[in-house]
Amino acid sequence: MEKVINCFKRRPDAVSRLICFPWAGGGSIHYARWGNVVNSSIEVFAVKLPGRESRAKEPFFQNMQQIVDEVIGVLLPLLKEKPFALFGHSFGAFTSFAVADALKRLHNLEPVHIFLSGASAPYSETRINTPKRSDLSDEDFLKWMSSIGGTPPELLANPEVLKLFLPALKADLHIVENYRRDKPDSPILSCPITCFDGKDDIPHDLQAWKSITSGDFTVRMFDGSHFYLKDSANEKIILDFVTKQLETSEMDYL
Repeated sequence: MEKVINCFKRRPDAVSRLICFPWAGGGSIHYARWGNVVNSSIEVFAVKLPGRESRAKEPFFQNMQQIVDEVIGVLLPLLKEKPFALFGHSFGAFTSFAVADALKRLHNLEPVHIFLSGASAPYSETRINTPKRSDLSDEDFLKWMSSIGGTPPELLANPEVLKLFLPALKADLHIVENYRRDKPDSPILSCPITCFDGKDDIPHDLQAWKSITSGDFTVRMFDGSHFYLKDSANEKIILDFVTKQLETSEMDYL
C-alpha cells in the first residue's frame, strides 16, 4: 500500500478515512500533511501516482482506468472496514469521481461524502468545450500555466525544475482531457457532495455535479484563483468543514 498511498499519521482507531487525490502534476505531500492537522477520528490517505515522488521511475499512466484499477486494487479491503470520504482538486476531482463511480458499480460501496474542487463535471458543456492543453508546446503550455495562477513564478522560471514538473503535469492533463463519462440518467450515488472553487478561477460548471447524487449538494466559494486551497486561511476553513461533515457522517453511519 505504501507505494500508492502516503499516510503521515497512521490512525488504526480512526472512525473514518479521508482519501485525497492530487491535482494534475501534483504529488501527495500537500494532502498527506493534513493527517497531522485533522482530529484523531480521521485518518488521511494521500494518493501517489506513478512518475513522481517515490514512484519517479515508473511510467506515467495513460488513462483514467489505470488510476481507478490501481487505487481500488490497493484500497478495497480498507474501504470495506469503515466509512470513507473522497477529496480531489481539479484533475483530482475527476479521479475522485471515477473511483467513486467504479466502487458503486462494481462493489456497491459508497463514500459517506465526496468533496470536489476546482473542476466542471466531466459531462458538462463547459468541460467538453475546454481547449486541450496537454498537446501544447512547452512554451505555450507555460504561458497558460502562468495565466491560471497558483504556480510560483520562480518555478516557472527554473528550467531544471520544469523538466521534472512538466511531464507529470502534461501526462495527467492528457488523462483528464480524454476521460469521458456521460451524464447519468439517474443519480448513481446517494452520498452528499460538496463542491469548492476559487472565486477568481475560470468559471466551472459545479452545478452539473448535482446529477450524480440523490443526496445533499452544496457549493462553497473561496477568495483566490485556481489554487485557492493552498492559502492557509482557506485551507483551515476547508479542513474544519470536512471534519465537521465526516463527524456528522460517522454518527449517521453508526
